[in-house]
Amino acid sequence: MIRVKVSGKSHTFDGDGEMPLLWYLRDIAGLKGTKFGCGIAQCGACTVHLNGRATRSCVTPVSALDGAQITTIEALASNGRLHAVQQAWIDEDVPQCGYCQAGQLMAAADFLSRHPNPTDRNIDDNITNICRCGTYTRIRRAIKRAAAQLRKEPAR
Repeated sequence: MIRVKVSGKSHTFDGDGEMPLLWYLRDIAGLKGTKFGCGIAQCGACTVHLNGRATRSCVTPVSALDGAQITTIEALASNGRLHAVQQAWIDEDVPQCGYCQAGQLMAAADFLSRHPNPTDRNIDDNITNICRCGTYTRIRRAIKRAAAQLRKEPAR
């Protein structure tokens, strides 16, 4: 029996422990915001927070998660208020097709928790999610905008 908290709600699972977290989230927990992209942890469309850190869920087996806290895109906003990265994505008009954006946002939120004053180099070295539409310039601007906003806000 595996016990996890997903976006603040307790869950138990006693199925196939080799099931990737991605499929648990989508098929068992019913959270469809996390996307399947490549299945080999390269594209980042499946990025969620596992114990507060960005993690590629397509290669993370459920068996490794007992006691873990998982946050999905559905819970990035809190108390009816968008996270700074979500607002910055809107303000900078980042998405084109939008498929990769949930993973991009989750990666950016974790990144900014560790890099409050990001440089272009920090962003390029740490945000490795792939956007097939090529909105990388807007992603970088949005990350910098979110960083500035987060520096102004009290800690959540």
